[in-house]
Amino acid sequence: MYERMLNKQAVPTIEEMTSYCGVNAELFTMLNQWLSNQYCTLQETVFPYGNHYGWGIAHRSKKKLLCNIFPEDNAFTVMVRLSDRQFASVYGNMQKYTQEYMDHKYPCGDGGWIHYRVKCKEHLEDIMKLLIVKSEQRIWRF
Repeated sequence: MYERMLNKQAVPTIEEMTSYCGVNAELFTMLNQWLSNQYCTLQETVFPYGNHYGWGIAHRSKKKLLCNIFPEDNAFTVMVRLSDRQFASVYGNMQKYTQEYMDHKYPCGDGGWIHYRVKCKEHLEDIMKLLIVKSEQRIWRF
């Protein structure tokens, strides 16, 4: 369940990635379009971290990584790094499902990485909130 696209020899198209997400294909498309439209991100098909992660889409703004989105069988996972302050700023407005990811983030400096699996519209809404917090911080840095 939730297998990723791991064949490094076959570069998938966006359409193949979307189709692979099965019942969540529409949410996958919505998130990619939202990131491109809202933050003018460039989408790049990548195989960034080896066979455990597989193929995904990197969203970059001015060469800075906003997130990676990895298609999975009937779902997709968004990998994003935020500071502890950013996580804390939205923690109370998140579903319990999302709070669990935040509570168990992979620590990195002042913050950490989450690998957030999207399986329904409510999950999509929460990851979008996290990406808004991340992108707001980025705007102030430029």
